[in-house]
Amino acid sequence: MNEDVAFIEGAVDRHHAWFARCLPMIASENIISPLAREMLLTDFGDRYAEGLPHERYYQGNTFVDEVEDRVVALAKKIFRVRHADPRLTSGTVANMAVYFALLEPGDIMTSVALSHGAHISSAKFGAAGMRGVNNVNYPFDVDRMNIDVDGTATLIKLVKPKVAAFGQSVFLFPTPLADLRDAFQEAGCTVWYDGAHVLGLIAGGQFQDPLHEGADVVTGSTHKTLPGPQHGILLSDSDDEKFIKRLQRAVFPGVVSNHHLHAMAALGITLAEFVEFGREYAAQIVRNSKALAQALHERGIKVLAEKHGFTESHTVALDVAALGGGAKLSADLEKANIITNKNLLPWDTSPVKPSGVRLGTQELTRLGMRESQMDEVAELFARVAVKHEPSEKVAADVGAMRTEFNTVHYCFTEGAEAHRRWRIA
Repeated sequence: MNEDVAFIEGAVDRHHAWFARCLPMIASENIISPLAREMLLTDFGDRYAEGLPHERYYQGNTFVDEVEDRVVALAKKIFRVRHADPRLTSGTVANMAVYFALLEPGDIMTSVALSHGAHISSAKFGAAGMRGVNNVNYPFDVDRMNIDVDGTATLIKLVKPKVAAFGQSVFLFPTPLADLRDAFQEAGCTVWYDGAHVLGLIAGGQFQDPLHEGADVVTGSTHKTLPGPQHGILLSDSDDEKFIKRLQRAVFPGVVSNHHLHAMAALGITLAEFVEFGREYAAQIVRNSKALAQALHERGIKVLAEKHGFTESHTVALDVAALGGGAKLSADLEKANIITNKNLLPWDTSPVKPSGVRLGTQELTRLGMRESQMDEVAELFARVAVKHEPSEKVAADVGAMRTEFNTVHYCFTEGAEAHRRWRIA
């Protein structure tokens, strides 16, 4: 075997073996079902489909169009919307489409600050800045880990943004969109909600329903609380055909050429599974997050927003400055096979050495863990963070725990092997 091929295969195999012994708690990750994963291996991954279904610039899309039509129909059903575009190749690319559709260089956009949990694509050095957007940040209530509603309403009325953007990467609580409707109307702005992190919770009826609370457009990635492939989607319930056309043109030819047809098919399987299991899955995610936050708090770890129930989402935010800081602790946890990430908190100035750690429960939930396991997870976490036990000892116990949780739940039970229809002639 070629040396490079052997090296790459070996590294991937070692990664698989390692993660089977880990507690994966990155809030922006998840695992797809066996049936959805099979779609990533099909001939769809070798083909091109530019444009909308039945209006392609390439031939050979007969069945691609059929699949994409079904994906769109499923998304419309789950999110109760008039328009769904699954052609985005990631959540950030979906955000870029909104920038191209709705904002010109120099236009004002209001949004959450990066240190308050916003996504990097809204930052000056991210996609917003590269589009030339004049970004003004909302006042933030650190105690509640949410925007300050009165201050935000005042800001929107004052600066009259072209777009009022909401959504975070540290997204603990729903955004109070309904309370801001008067401000939106007075400013005459378009309201955009980046739902990447909470898309599955929205679909499962567990967080909020932004498109029916005041948002005009929602973007999202499809591999966080929505447990699908790494892909993106754009949603709107608008009946304004010109508005929808602007969004569609921004997608193609704006930011997407071919749109990764294998991932789009895998998204369709994920959405079909979500129709059956999504509400149960989303509810368990939130229960697990609350249980994990409480269990960590009881072990002396500072969990943010204690007075407000810690979280209403998949995310738990920790202030670990007293435990060595986010960079050090996340590295120590990795040695114990607990996979997390360092994260900026509102008072931080350095993204390299922040005081926070961000946790997500969506993947542990997908593996079948429930509230009782969250107490075990918190104890393993505390053994590293508080008790400073040897990482090898904790890693062994993490691996032992994972032997009972290595099956994907909340999906169709037929394994991929039973459905291996795709063959290269």
